[in-house]
Amino acid sequence: MSTAMSYSVEAWDPSYGSTFAAEDEDGLSGSKAELEPDIEIPAAEWRAIGPRKGQNHPPTVLFVDGVRRVDARIWIRSAELDDEAALGLCASYASGVVVCRHDSRGNSAGIGGSDVRRGLFTTALEAREIPAPAGNYRAHVTDADPATPLPALLSALLQQRLSELEISVAVAARDQLEPSQQDEDLLVIDGPLRGRQHLPRTIGYIKTHHSRYLPSELNQLVSKLEPGYRTPVFRMGTNWERYSWYLRLPYREGAPWAGIVRVECSADLTAADAVELAYLSQSVLVRYASDEIKDPRAPQNLYPIAGLERELRRRLGNPQLLHRSLRTRRG
Repeated sequence: MSTAMSYSVEAWDPSYGSTFAAEDEDGLSGSKAELEPDIEIPAAEWRAIGPRKGQNHPPTVLFVDGVRRVDARIWIRSAELDDEAALGLCASYASGVVVCRHDSRGNSAGIGGSDVRRGLFTTALEAREIPAPAGNYRAHVTDADPATPLPALLSALLQQRLSELEISVAVAARDQLEPSQQDEDLLVIDGPLRGRQHLPRTIGYIKTHHSRYLPSELNQLVSKLEPGYRTPVFRMGTNWERYSWYLRLPYREGAPWAGIVRVECSADLTAADAVELAYLSQSVLVRYASDEIKDPRAPQNLYPIAGLERELRRRLGNPQLLHRSLRTRRG
């Protein structure tokens, strides 16, 4: 016989973080990833690589993004067992795809699909689905890990479900393309490629930098890149491998790494195929770079991704109403 779930909701607005959270270290730390810099050019000959003349632009480019929001933090207790309450995150998350077409009929862009989910993420075995007017919070239970702070563990579980949703939405959007376009498209995922590297013709697009992957003698090339130029392709990995390169988008004068993004693709590709994707990224990503007049996160926040993110956040629903609903329905 299963025990009933009873919970209480923190009054603290989750948009301000948690009253119970682990601190993160600031700063750009060195990565422990193994590095192979000699993929495209020997490390001793590294230089900035400009756009390739005559580079073809794919007729269809799909931009995939996901958003997540913690609607409430709850504390779950068993109604039948005298035990310590367990933390739970009630979160809304969504993913969508913007399909940009470039062909003889002209240029067009539109949302090619989206999906919104809600979930309760916790280690409490008593967790049950929580009804809500705009979609129930489905229970997702994971095992506790003494080596990982609980908020970080639950956040990782939420991110895993969001990544799975991004894959589902991306595959569905590709299936809707015309047969002639399905082998010539390019899929751009906003964020690291991890967990999605099996998708064909796909690159991961990383806007922020948390680690320094290149040794100092190679890393100094990054800040010297001109707009539209990139570093040579390199291969790196610890528990997962990928090809990667740095690219500078068009930008106005600023910090040494202004306009710098890191792009990655699957390590299952040949080195030659990875280099082809690197050249293709120069043609595609530069084209969609945003302007600081329109976007405070320019130029890294590409126009299709910025527009998609705004729409997905709108579709998440009103956070105040959802928080109020959870407090009203608490056990």
